[in-house]
Amino acid sequence: MNNGVGRRTGSVLFNASSFRLVSVLIMLLFMSACGYHFAGSAANRLAAGQSLWVSFIGNEIDSSSAQTVLRRALLEESHALRGLYPSGDAATADLRMKGTLRSYAKRAMSYTALDQVKEFRLTVEVELEMFHKGDTTPFWKGTLQSYQDYPSNTDLALQRSAEEAALAAASHILAQKFLMAVEQAY
Repeated sequence: MNNGVGRRTGSVLFNASSFRLVSVLIMLLFMSACGYHFAGSAANRLAAGQSLWVSFIGNEIDSSSAQTVLRRALLEESHALRGLYPSGDAATADLRMKGTLRSYAKRAMSYTALDQVKEFRLTVEVELEMFHKGDTTPFWKGTLQSYQDYPSNTDLALQRSAEEAALAAASHILAQKFLMAVEQAY
């Protein structure tokens, strides 16, 4: 009886240690085979103190203020999150950004019991490029999308004000996504 208990404990210890060894080997195999490396590179880091020029955002839609609000949000978020400061002109900037506003859409998101629009969603899509000083090819290029919900109002002035506030909020979210995307590109 004592003999069987000892054998069982020995086999459990052998199985646990072999399981650990096999697990470590599998982990090493996957890490080396999949090209594991950290996201981003030194070239993509946005260092505090660099100057940034955001060119006029091209506008393929009918919004008169969207490109201005988006440009302001990109400059504000770049300064607040990464310590970049606005450049006086494109020639002296350490980093240059240009882009095109591809889409500006608003649609009803929810309705009241009387079948009236209760809430809208504003969606903004922008194609952006980021360049180092003197480069003609971008080190980052991509399309980003952001949205913000806002309440409906029967007063047109209040409705327009809510839409403008939603555009500002969506632009700040888009600018944050942009900064993360630039630094995580590899």
